Amino acid sequence: MFSDFVQAALVVQSASNPETQLCRNTVVATTPYTICSVANTADIRLFLRDSSGEVYGDFDAVEAALERSGDRLIFAMNAGMYHTDRAPVGLYIEDSKAQSNLNTNPGPGNFHMLPNGVFWLWAEDGFRGAHVRASATYAKSAHDVVSYATQSGPMLVIAGQLHPTFNKGSANRRIRNGVGLDADGTLHFVKSERPVNFYDFASLFRDTLGTPNALYLDGTVSRLYAPSLGRNDEGLRMGPIVGLVAPIE
Repeated sequence: MFSDFVQAALVVQSASNPETQLCRNTVVATTPYTICSVANTADIRLFLRDSSGEVYGDFDAVEAALERSGDRLIFAMNAGMYHTDRAPVGLYIEDSKAQSNLNTNPGPGNFHMLPNGVFWLWAEDGFRGAHVRASATYAKSAHDVVSYATQSGPMLVIAGQLHPTFNKGSANRRIRNGVGLDADGTLHFVKSERPVNFYDFASLFRDTLGTPNALYLDGTVSRLYAPSLGRNDEGLRMGPIVGLVAPIE
């Protein structure tokens, strides 16, 4: 069931006014969150490198590049884990071009807490959509029309169940951000504003936002760009960035 906050604030965005009810602050179980919600048919893109091959690294660089093409950035956040050179750890597709491959290998760290997952966007014949699924599901799917994709881990919610390794009351608390897709086709991008453990963060997606599948994107270094809230978080240079784009009016 959606909370009263979600019913009131998480409105599917129209192309003519993508900022209407887009980002909101809320508190769930004493933890403050910022939630930005948008229809999965909106113009959502991933950004890593500019036209010269340089890593964007921050929101201002993405905004400047968009402005040169007559667009603007409505909101944005980290979009997956990366190496020291800002290259993605796992699958990354931008403008339908794969820049790194799917990574399902076991290993240390959050990314390798299997199952990890993929957030991908498709576009075909003027239509758009999005999916959030475990990496194994992505690997079995048809990908002819994937326009953007980023892999991260762990999955937070998998077919309505929390990731099996999460423990209620865990002391492993970090600032975290992630994405989930509800049954109505709304994507929910969430950043915790205080450290939270995986169990509570995943529960927010499943129990408050109603997303049967949700993916952890990043943590500790998580940042948010939301001009409607006066936010343009500073910090270390980022790797992949996800953002909502609209034409400059």
